[in-house]
Amino acid sequence: MKAPSQKLKDSPPPFAQTEKAHARIDDRSISLCSVDPLEIGFPHVQTVIRVTRDSTAYKKPEDKTPGYYLSSAPIDRYTPQQWLSLVRGHWDGCEIRNHWRKDACLLEDKTPSRNPNIVASLALVRNCLFLFLEQNSETHNINAFTEDIAANSRKAFRMVMRNS
Repeated sequence: MKAPSQKLKDSPPPFAQTEKAHARIDDRSISLCSVDPLEIGFPHVQTVIRVTRDSTAYKKPEDKTPGYYLSSAPIDRYTPQQWLSLVRGHWDGCEIRNHWRKDACLLEDKTPSRNPNIVASLALVRNCLFLFLEQNSETHNINAFTEDIAANSRKAFRMVMRNS
């Protein structure tokens, strides 16, 4: 039996899409492969998806990035266009819900350290801050919330103890 990665290599991409945005051209193609969950060691997986993105940015070298995704949905549940839309929608949601908020509000991308332990610890603190914001704040303004708990260390301590 062929491995999923070999099956994906052997199958021609059933759908390709070109998009021009943000000063770059992205060509995406998607390949799908039906698998037996026991075959790959992931329970419930029925479909392996490979999305290949060829990105050419203005005055920058080309970037070819394949991404692999697993789904419990059968391969025939969606068309290749719908599969691609689902994958892209998932990552757009991650970007908006998580990365953008942490970067715009908490300046995550400006972390001066490149030490992986420090960066991971700060990311954990930022994630906890958003969790505490959802659970304990009357406002959904992260900046007001951080100022409030910075000014009231007892309140911050109570939140940590209540969630531990």
